[in-house]
Amino acid sequence: MSRTDLIADVFTMIRNAIMAKKTTVDIPASRTLSAILGILKKEEYIDDFKFIEDKKQGRLRIYLKYIANNSAIRNIKRVSKPGLRVYLKHKKLPRVLRGRGLAIISTSKGIVTDKEAREAGIGGEVIGYIW
Repeated sequence: MSRTDLIADVFTMIRNAIMAKKTTVDIPASRTLSAILGILKKEEYIDDFKFIEDKKQGRLRIYLKYIANNSAIRNIKRVSKPGLRVYLKHKKLPRVLRGRGLAIISTSKGIVTDKEAREAGIGGEVIGYIW
């Protein structure tokens, strides 16, 4: 597995775990991924996540959320890639599925949702979409 784009790798791990109906998935730990998972927990796409020490960089264990035997995450997609970064101003930020989805934006104020970035009037790099 390539480690050029850790966020894309993690999104793939989550997608694969959902297709296999797993309840948890372990991913490499980083501050960026912790911020993204914090948003997913706050928006109720996952139940919880916790840091697990392994004498290296650590791991994050994600507890996936299922509602009536269906995953709360229908789809998760990486938008901005190392080869093609996508930056948008706050007026151009997308509304995923007409507001039913979520865009994760990396701004100068940290990693936030598209709604929070629009309210704060700041743009940034579009990390990914989730619905």
